[in-house]
Amino acid sequence: MWRPPHLPGRARTTAASGLLSDDVTVAPSPSPLRVRTRAVEDVGRLLDLLPDDRPLSWVRDGEGLVGWGEVARFTGTGAGRFAEADSWWRSFTARLDVRDDLQLPGTGAVAFASFTFADRSPGSVLIVPRVVVGRRDGHTWITEFAGDGVPAAMRRAMPVRAGGALHYDDGDMTVARYRRAVAEAVTRMQAGELDKAALAHDLLAVADEPLDPRFLLAGLAHHYPTCWAYSVDGLVGATPELLLRRDGDVVSSRVLAGTIWPGNDGVDIGAELMASAKDQREHAFAVDSLAATLRPHCTRLDLPTEPTILALHNVSHLSSDVRGELRDGASLLTLAASVHPTAAVGGTPRAAALKMIAELERMDRGRYAGPVGWVDAEGDGELGIALRCAQLDGNTARLFAGCGIVAESDPDTEVREAAAKLVAVREALEGSVTG
Repeated sequence: MWRPPHLPGRARTTAASGLLSDDVTVAPSPSPLRVRTRAVEDVGRLLDLLPDDRPLSWVRDGEGLVGWGEVARFTGTGAGRFAEADSWWRSFTARLDVRDDLQLPGTGAVAFASFTFADRSPGSVLIVPRVVVGRRDGHTWITEFAGDGVPAAMRRAMPVRAGGALHYDDGDMTVARYRRAVAEAVTRMQAGELDKAALAHDLLAVADEPLDPRFLLAGLAHHYPTCWAYSVDGLVGATPELLLRRDGDVVSSRVLAGTIWPGNDGVDIGAELMASAKDQREHAFAVDSLAATLRPHCTRLDLPTEPTILALHNVSHLSSDVRGELRDGASLLTLAASVHPTAAVGGTPRAAALKMIAELERMDRGRYAGPVGWVDAEGDGELGIALRCAQLDGNTARLFAGCGIVAESDPDTEVREAAAKLVAVREALEGSVTG
């Protein structure tokens, strides 16, 4: 049985490295805050550095960013939350005194971001960590804040702990209700009301003891190394889908829609997925919706002629990588406001799909299926779509899974697909995957 590192009995701390600090929340100071990024020797696995309280993560295949502590925070609600977050971040970074020895994406001042799926939902957040450690293309660095009210005290991290035995309870949207919602959506689509809607349901996992987000992160990162393992304000997951990456004038995205999971031995599920007219149609809606909302910002937008297969531990997806060159210098958060939600997690047409989602789900998704990732002071960064995730609250984890529904969808098949997608978080919570 695989277990993540640093469980009790195998404890390891990094206090001697001088990387861990007390977690505190400090309001932005009127006087300039100092930010310094410097190169460091390889510090090992990034996730192993995280303390137990409110860890921040955006890591894929051993590279990315982890952070802890809190210098400042933005929270927002409503349709203007992306613009308000962007304005707040610009204002905050304008007051900083920055020394960046590396000048790489992810160095200097960074905020971790997580936005709600729906405009009406509370909980969208930017968090500026006290300490960030990053790795990219062979470079490793640490970024630290200093200044009025920012502590410099170091502390020892607690060992990673498992949550003990788990039991599962219904969430707000039960499996039976989900099946009925899918059937109703199919009926409406066959009547011509809309083309696609992505419907979701939730599941509660309750542990004997408070859940440690690092335990879930470690399990997800171990078994899904090609996904982005993220943790922001209690939302923990591993997403295979990159909503947006901005690097200067270049913007890119990885669109996923159309899913299959292992079935009978000897069946080439990749070929089956590529041959599925239903899945190809669902995928085309997702690519077209991204292109339509991104194109006004771009002088050029490159779209693949056909999707490829992205094979993961539990499912495989149709995948398309999109790349564009910006014409207007729009920041990552401005771009996110334009493209979210794509048809991959919303539907087509967007307005009709969002109306149907609200009517049939009758639950608050929170930050599930919303943008999650990081942004830097130049407006660059990466945002994934918060999939394969759970919202942790003490002993309870609220898991989510959703499927794209089109007129050809079968309710029983969509229920099985959602269950297959829940496997990622369930196995990581249980620590029961062999590997």
